[in-house]
Amino acid sequence: MGFHTFDAEQADRLERPGRYRWVSAEELVGPLVEADAAVVADLGSGTGFYTDDVAPHVETVYGVDVQREMHDRYREKGTPENVELVASDVEDLPFADGELDGAVSTMTYHEFASDAAVAELARVVRSGGVVATFDWSADGDGERGPPVDERFAAADAVAALEAAGFEVASAATRTETFGVVARAP
Repeated sequence: MGFHTFDAEQADRLERPGRYRWVSAEELVGPLVEADAAVVADLGSGTGFYTDDVAPHVETVYGVDVQREMHDRYREKGTPENVELVASDVEDLPFADGELDGAVSTMTYHEFASDAAVAELARVVRSGGVVATFDWSADGDGERGPPVDERFAAADAVAALEAAGFEVASAATRTETFGVVARAP
């Protein structure tokens, strides 16, 4: 299950406004605003489609992606002044303990989901900080996104976050996606 990395050669597909059908900017940004998050990481930021939605609401957004090609595409498109691009795996983030007020991931949880990655989030997100993850659900039909056998259910994400000490504030399964918002230990 999981660890399907999006093909950088298909990066143009990440800029389609139709993506809001699966995760809206409001539901991504809302938990960050509610938590008064100033320093945030976008995990699997890709071409910055959702990073651009987060940027106006925080002081700093770290666009984290394992594929430097995605950062190159984002730079070509133009990055907001408060966005810093970081090439890193989620299991080994280059941030100090508690440095982040929050983290978001959109359609990338299946790319990094592991106990080590979730423990790393618990390390870098300050106590009480927010983690909001939205991804393709294992309960979906698989017509869009990665194959169903590479996806996780909302319950899987909840269990992983709770095992790392996070307190889950909300979890929902929709037609093809899930959303989980949690507070760091």
